Amino acid sequence: MGYHLIGDIMKQTHKNKYKLLGLNIAYYRKLNGYTQEAFAEKLEIDRTTVSKIELATCGVSLDLLFDISELLDVPLSKLLDFRD
Repeated sequence: MGYHLIGDIMKQTHKNKYKLLGLNIAYYRKLNGYTQEAFAEKLEIDRTTVSKIELATCGVSLDLLFDISELLDVPLSKLLDFRD
């Protein structure tokens, strides 16, 4: 699909938000019974990319975030709901 990761330009001031996003994605991925490998295959990305997103070592494009939301059948707002 040609997604672009934005790890090189990810602002360090937003690092905590990326970590919380990654935790939410991992939570809903596991809730839906996907391994990282199966999840990556459905999204047509590398498994290492899933790992990087979940560990917040790279940013994620809106296109990919929209597809993740759709695949997990979770509103985008839930992925971006950063609980304390």
